Amino acid sequence: MNPAATLSNKLLVSAFQARASDIHFYPFPHQTNIYFRIHGKRILHKTILTSQYQLLLTHYKFSSGMDIGEIRKPQNGTIIHQTASQKKFALRLSTLPVNNNIESLAIRILPQEKDLTLDQLFMFPYQLKKMKKWMTNRAGIILFTGPTGSGKTTTLYALLQTVLQEKSIQTITLEDPIEKDMDNILQVQVNEKAGITYQTGLKAALRHDPDVIMVGEIRDEQTAQFAFNASLTGHLVLSTLHAKNAQGTIHRLLEMGIKKSDIQQSLIAVAALELLPIQVRGTTKRTAILELLEEDVLEDILNGVDHQIMDNFHSFHHLRRKAYAYGFISKETYLYS
Repeated sequence: MNPAATLSNKLLVSAFQARASDIHFYPFPHQTNIYFRIHGKRILHKTILTSQYQLLLTHYKFSSGMDIGEIRKPQNGTIIHQTASQKKFALRLSTLPVNNNIESLAIRILPQEKDLTLDQLFMFPYQLKKMKKWMTNRAGIILFTGPTGSGKTTTLYALLQTVLQEKSIQTITLEDPIEKDMDNILQVQVNEKAGITYQTGLKAALRHDPDVIMVGEIRDEQTAQFAFNASLTGHLVLSTLHAKNAQGTIHRLLEMGIKKSDIQQSLIAVAALELLPIQVRGTTKRTAILELLEEDVLEDILNGVDHQIMDNFHSFHHLRRKAYAYGFISKETYLYS
C-alpha cells in the first residue's frame, strides 16, 4: 500500500470510530489542518505537512474519478469504502480551489449499513405520527428543510422504507448523488455531464407510472416548478430544500417563483429539522426536533400571520424548551442551540 493510501486508511478509520459526519482539509503553504465534524461540532483532528496532503488529495481525486490535473475548478466525486470488518461507507468528496494554487477538500461520510427507523430519529413521537399521516395523501408535495447535515435525506429514506413495508408503491428517486442504495426503489443518479438533470430525470420518471417521486434537493426555480407541477398531476412528491426554519421555506418557494395559489393547492406540509445532542447510555447521539407546518398554519403564513404567535404551531424555541423541561437535553443545549 502506498503512503497516501496508508494515511487515508488511518484517517478514515479514525473518522468512522469517532462517528464523524464530515472530514475537512484546510491547506496552508506548509501545513494542512484536518478537522472532523462530530455531532455537529467541528473538531481539529490532526495537522500534517501540506506535501503529504497533496499526495493524499491526488489519491482521493484519482479514486473518486476526478480530473487529477484540474486545480482551477471545483470538482465532485464518490468513493465506496469497505472497512476490514466489511462495513460500507459512501464518501462524497468535493474540492474547492483556494489561495496559493491549493485545493481544499471536504468529505461527507455516509454509512451504508445502518438503517435508522423513523422512531429512532425523532425526539417527540407525535411528530412521527403526523408525518406518517402525510404519506397517506395520493398527490401533493411534502418538503423537508434545514441546513446541510440536519438529517433531511436520512429522514426521507426512513420515511420511504416505512411506507414500503406497509404497502407496495412504485417509487422513483432522483438524487445527486445517490446517498444510499435502497431495495424496492428505482434510484436515478443525476448526472448533468451526461445530460441527466433533475428536469430531464423528472420527465422520464413521470413516464414510469410512479406513485411517489423523491427529488433529492430543490436547488433552483426550474426544479421547484417541475416538482410542483408533478404534484399537481396526481403524484406524491417528496423533496428537500435549504431553509433556516419552516416559515423560511414558504418565503424561499415564493422567491423561486412558485405561485401562492400553487402552494395552497399542492403543498401538503413542511417539516423543518434541527438536530440536538442527547445522552444515551453514556454516549452522545443526535436526535431531531421538527417545526411542522400543515394546511391551517400554511394558510396563515401565506396571509402574513406571524407564525411565532400561532397557538397551533410549535417553533424550534418552544420545542427546545419542552425537551429541556422533559430532561432530554442539557440547559446549555436549550440556551445556545
